[in-house]
Amino acid sequence: MLHYRERLTPALWVFVSTALLIPASIIVLAPLPTVDGVLIGSILGIVLYLGVVGTLVISAPLIEVTPGQVRVGPARIPAELVGECTAYTGEEARAQRGPQMDMRAWLCIRGWIKPVVKMQIADPLDPAPYWLVSTRRPGDFIDAVTASRGA
Repeated sequence: MLHYRERLTPALWVFVSTALLIPASIIVLAPLPTVDGVLIGSILGIVLYLGVVGTLVISAPLIEVTPGQVRVGPARIPAELVGECTAYTGEEARAQRGPQMDMRAWLCIRGWIKPVVKMQIADPLDPAPYWLVSTRRPGDFIDAVTASRGA
């Protein structure tokens, strides 16, 4: 039974800005005298763009909360070892990702997702005091973690 699932895929603006690979490839290859640089640049730009988009989508971390377990990207932790969870948005989220961040914290943050959730870790053997996780739905994520602890 799944309580929560979210893939941290890039925002639309990331895909749009990445499309600049196409004209950049054309500009680089257009001056070639022996071949049609515009055609080659167009083809290469499209291939590069599709490769980058595919990499961004495939490598997007997955957040899953199931009864008794929280999984963020490659990391997993039993739900009973998760302490207090706090959501941050706006300027508070920026501060958590920057000046207020503990360098020992485990991070799964993405620049295109502004809200973050700070999950305190109650495991005395874990060197990370907390996990800082980007999420588009911080309230739902915290509710799922709370429900998972009770499971």
